[in-house]
Amino acid sequence: MTKQELIESFSKNHQELIDFVNSLTNENFTFSYSGKWTAGQQLNHVYLTIIPFTKVLLSKEYIIQKFGIIDRPTWDYNTVIENYSKTSLKAPPQYLPDETLSEQKEKIIADMQTTVLRIQSLLNQYTEEELDSLVLPHPLLGHLTIREMFYLMSYHPLHHLKQTKQNLSIY
Repeated sequence: MTKQELIESFSKNHQELIDFVNSLTNENFTFSYSGKWTAGQQLNHVYLTIIPFTKVLLSKEYIIQKFGIIDRPTWDYNTVIENYSKTSLKAPPQYLPDETLSEQKEKIIADMQTTVLRIQSLLNQYTEEELDSLVLPHPLLGHLTIREMFYLMSYHPLHHLKQTKQNLSIY
């Protein structure tokens, strides 16, 4: 996937989650089946996971100093998703959503859309080579290249959209 394709996939998939959750009634937005996250919590979780990129992507120098350069062959999209599926899939505490009320829906959506646009702009400042060499830490997968991280960040909203739809199909 080229840089532009990656950016488009990241943006489109986040918008797909946003559009679905935005179409829900307040009752469906806050519905929880058997202790599962509500649609609002799914949306909030995905938003929480992208916030750090608006800071870390500001400085290539910081990334190199703090995390370095990858020391293994770059994974393709399928390898990233396969390796992710082998993890616990448990979000670290800082990415766990609190109860998410229907009154918060518009703000979370607006904030997520702004954040996605900011990340698009930041990613555009990286070369294809930098996407394949600069490292960012992932809490479950360890060091990933920026491209690998955004393969995962493109998949992530669809993963939570699927969970949301499954939970609501019980309803």
